[in-house]
Amino acid sequence: MKEISITTQFTVFDSVKELPKDVYSLMEEAVAIRKKAYAPYSKFRVGVAILLDNGQIILGSNQENAAYPSGLCAERVAVFYAGSIYPEAKILKMAITAASDTNKTTTPIPPCGSCRQSIAEYEIKQDIPIEIYFMGEEGEVNKSASLKNLLPFMFDKKFL
Repeated sequence: MKEISITTQFTVFDSVKELPKDVYSLMEEAVAIRKKAYAPYSKFRVGVAILLDNGQIILGSNQENAAYPSGLCAERVAVFYAGSIYPEAKILKMAITAASDTNKTTTPIPPCGSCRQSIAEYEIKQDIPIEIYFMGEEGEVNKSASLKNLLPFMFDKKFL
C-alpha cells in the first residue's frame, strides 16, 4: 500500500472588481445570463460565459425541468452549445456565477461533478487548459488555471 498526495492551486480574488478587465467583462455577462436562468424548483440560478479562441462569447444558464434528471446545468448548456456551433474553437476561459433566490451566496461555487466531467472532455480534446473563474452572487472569486485542479482524476477516452 502507498499513499499519494495531490495538490491543487487556485488564485483567490477578494471581489469581482479585482479581476483582469477581460475576465471582469466575462463575469458581468455570466451575471446577466444567470438572471435569466429557468430555476423554478431549486431557486438556484447559475450563469456561465465562455470565451473562445475565435473571440466569440458563449452564454449559458441552468434550465430545470419538473422531471429533475431532464434539466441541464449552465456550464453544460454553454459548453455543449460552443461545441456544436464552433466545434474547432478552443475554450480559453469560463466565468461562472451562482445565486439563490432564497439566500445570498457569498462563497465561490464551483461546477458540479457532471459539469466538471463535461468540461474535462473539452479540455482534453483541445489539449490546452481552460481557465475557470467561479463565484457566488458576491464576494470572493476563485480562479483555477485548469479543470485538472477541480477534477485531478479525470476520466477520459484513454480508459475506454
